[in-house]
Amino acid sequence: MSNAQPVVTPSAYLTLHYRLASVDGNDIVTTFGGTPATLMLGQGQLAPVLEELLIGMPEGTHKTFELEPGVGFGPRNPELLREVSRATLDANSAPDADYKIGDLVDFAAPGGGRFAGILRELGDETCLFDFNHPLAGQPLKFEVNLISVL
Repeated sequence: MSNAQPVVTPSAYLTLHYRLASVDGNDIVTTFGGTPATLMLGQGQLAPVLEELLIGMPEGTHKTFELEPGVGFGPRNPELLREVSRATLDANSAPDADYKIGDLVDFAAPGGGRFAGILRELGDETCLFDFNHPLAGQPLKFEVNLISVL
């Protein structure tokens, strides 16, 4: 049976189109309409929960998964709502930055990383940021068109 369709294994090399969208259909990321993605599983290029959905999928499959709230990017963590001093915000900002509620702001983390938070409240002395992943706690749609499996 050498003509059996290849299926996705935990270390497979894939070419696929994929789309993550909110349940109301707004695309978060999509390769449909562009170049398909080529990736190797187990390398962290896709969230582990999304990789899990692909395991065992035969080449040529086109399928949409509905992810429960919190499955794709974890639940919302109330401890990631943090006050940041205006001085810290200014130190991480362009001099003429004009922030609005809902803006995503990038901070330098101690130890050299970066982390981003969404501005929730802007005060004269302190600001409130939400450092949860913007999709944390959200239900999502994950559409995949598996073009080839190596």
